[in-house]
Amino acid sequence: MRKTVVINTLGCSKNRVDSERLARQIVAAGFAVFHDSSLAAVDKADILILNTCGFIKDAKKESIEAIFSAVEAKKRGAIGKLLVFGCLSQRYAQLLATEIPEVDAFLGANNLASVLGALGQEWRPGLATERDLSTPPHYAYLKISEGCDRSCAYCAIPLIRGPHTSTPVETLVQEAEHLAAKGVKELLIVAQDTTYYGLDLNKERLLAPLMERLAKVDGIEWIRLHYAYPAGFPRDVLELMANHPKVCPYIDIPLQHISDKVLSAMRRSIDEVQTRRLIEEIRTLVPNVCLRTTMMVGHPREDKRAFEQLLHFVAEARFERLGAFTYSEEEGTYGAQNYKDTISEKIKSERYQRLMELQSSISLAYNQSRVGKKERVLIDAAEGATLVGRTRFESPEVDGALYIDIASASDASLSTASGASLSAASGASLSTASGASLSTASGASLSTASGASLPTASDVAARLVGTFQEVTIQRAGDYDLFGVLYSPRI
Repeated sequence: MRKTVVINTLGCSKNRVDSERLARQIVAAGFAVFHDSSLAAVDKADILILNTCGFIKDAKKESIEAIFSAVEAKKRGAIGKLLVFGCLSQRYAQLLATEIPEVDAFLGANNLASVLGALGQEWRPGLATERDLSTPPHYAYLKISEGCDRSCAYCAIPLIRGPHTSTPVETLVQEAEHLAAKGVKELLIVAQDTTYYGLDLNKERLLAPLMERLAKVDGIEWIRLHYAYPAGFPRDVLELMANHPKVCPYIDIPLQHISDKVLSAMRRSIDEVQTRRLIEEIRTLVPNVCLRTTMMVGHPREDKRAFEQLLHFVAEARFERLGAFTYSEEEGTYGAQNYKDTISEKIKSERYQRLMELQSSISLAYNQSRVGKKERVLIDAAEGATLVGRTRFESPEVDGALYIDIASASDASLSTASGASLSAASGASLSTASGASLSTASGASLSTASGASLPTASDVAARLVGTFQEVTIQRAGDYDLFGVLYSPRI
C-alpha cells in the first residue's frame, strides 16, 4: 500500500507553487499526495509536510500554530512523520528545532530537494517543470522568478529568499505547456516582483515578451498579472494588455502608500508624483483596466496627516480592488533597525478599518457599474445548482466571485460544443440525439422521448465547471456579484 503524504500550504500563491512542484516529485516516487487536507479527510497520514509563511507577524503566528497543531496530531498517532519547510523554517530553523523537537526536520524554502531527501528520495530533474496542482484544474499560478533585489525597509523576503533570479523564458513556456495539457486555461503570473523579470538574464525587462510567448501556448485563454512593482513599471506590458485578447486587463500592483515621507522611509524607490503619473498612464493605455493594490497602515513614519493623505489618494484613484495590512516590525530589516514601532495596535486597527470602509464604498460603486452587462466568465465551482465564477476582472482567492443562477428551463437553452441548441418549456420533455441534457431551475428532472431521466440542475452546473460562459450581471455587492446564465454551453 502506498504511503500517504499530506502537504498543507500556508501563505502566498508562490508558496503554493513550491508545494505543487514538491508534490509532483513525491507522486513520482510512489506516494499518495493530498493537498491542504484535514487529517480527518485521509483518516491517517504517514507524513505531514507543512509549507510555512514568515512574512509578517500574523503569518508567523499562523504557521507556528499550525506546527503545534501538527505536533498534537503526531502525538495522537494521526500522522507518522512531520516535516516543516518554507519561509518561517528558512529563517528560524535552528530556533524552531530547539523549541519544537517533535518535528522530524525543519528545512529551508529554497531547496525542495532537501525535503525529498528527508523522505529518502532524490530530485528528478526531468520533472522540474511539472506540478501536481492544488488549485482547480482550469487555473494555475506560474512563478516566474525567485527572490528579490529590492530593499524595501519593512520586508524580510530578500533575507529569506535571497536575490532576484528569473526563470528562463523557455523553461516557463515548457511549464505552461505542461499545465495546459492538464486542462489549465488561466495562468496567474506571480513572483516577489514580476516587473523586474529578465533584468538578471538580459539586463532588460522581459515580462511583456514572456507574456506574449505564454499567450501562444495552446489551451491558455487568460493570463493575469500579479505582484507588479510600481517603480520602473515596463510600459510594453500595458501595450500588450491593451491589445492582446488573452492578457486580462488586470494588474495587481502593491503601492503601499502615497505620502512621500512614508514612501521614502519604506525605501520604495518611487514618490507621490511618480505614482500618480503611473496610475494615470495605466488607465489611459488600458481604459477598462481593473487595478488591485495593497496599502500598509501604521508605519512608524505615518502620522495623522500622512494617513489622511492616503485616504484622500484612495478616494481619488478609486482602485477597483484594494487590500491592506498593518505595519509589522520584522527583525533584521532596515525598518526595524532605524524606525521604532511607536504606533499602537489600536491606532493601526482603527486606520485599517477606516481605509477598508472607504474602499468598500468604492468597490460597491465599481461592481454596480457592471450590472446589466454580459461578461465572459470562467466557472470555478458549482454549489448545488449555483455556479461560482470570475470574469477577467477577478482573481481567485483575493477578489470576490460571481454567483450565477442558471436560467429556468422556460427561458434557457443548453448548447453543446457542436453548436446544437436544446431548449425546454416548463413541463416539457427533451429528446436529444447528441445526449446533451437540461433540467428545470427547480431541479426536477426532464425526460427524453424514450423515458430516460435527464440530469438535475445540479448535475448540469457540475458539468459547467472549468468552462467559459456568457453571463449577465444582475446585481452587485461590494465584494461579490450575482448573475444569470441563459444559454449554458458545454
